[in-house]
Amino acid sequence: MDAAQQETTARARELQRSWYGEPLGALFRRLIDDLGLNQARLAAVLGLSAPMLSQLMSGQRAKIGNPAVVQRVQALQELASLVSDGSVSAAEATDRMEEIKKSQGGSVLTANSQTTNSSGAPTVRRVVREIQSLLRSVAAAGDIIDAADSLAPSHPELAEFLRVYGAGRTADAVAHYESHQN
Repeated sequence: MDAAQQETTARARELQRSWYGEPLGALFRRLIDDLGLNQARLAAVLGLSAPMLSQLMSGQRAKIGNPAVVQRVQALQELASLVSDGSVSAAEATDRMEEIKKSQGGSVLTANSQTTNSSGAPTVRRVVREIQSLLRSVAAAGDIIDAADSLAPSHPELAEFLRVYGAGRTADAVAHYESHQN
């Protein structure tokens, strides 16, 4: 790889970090490991061609163009966290991956068995992911942080909200959400 290609790849990975929170190669490798997939199976579940997945992972391509694919990535991230904490079995994960594969996108707050609790209400994590997705569809993480810095002197609570939901980790946003529900 020549210097120009290396620079292009580095820029693509930096864009991925701002858009998706981390380079897609790292994100996809974690999904592959956590869910016991190979690249071909991950591509099929996401609705991408294997070459497109490879280009995204290597940084040859920066952005996922299809919003439904982005939502499938988010659904797989949530599923992987449920598998890793033991609340979903491997067999159930396989069934859910088939549901994710068939999903056409739309609001991540759509009520179904994997996004609601026993009362039928969306889970806190799902609500938080919807807020994060909305903020991140409007602006890159760096821009959200800049906006938060601008707001901080006069509106510290709004600045914190932007930082936590717009550029932070889901676990931190869940904790923030839960602390403000009382």
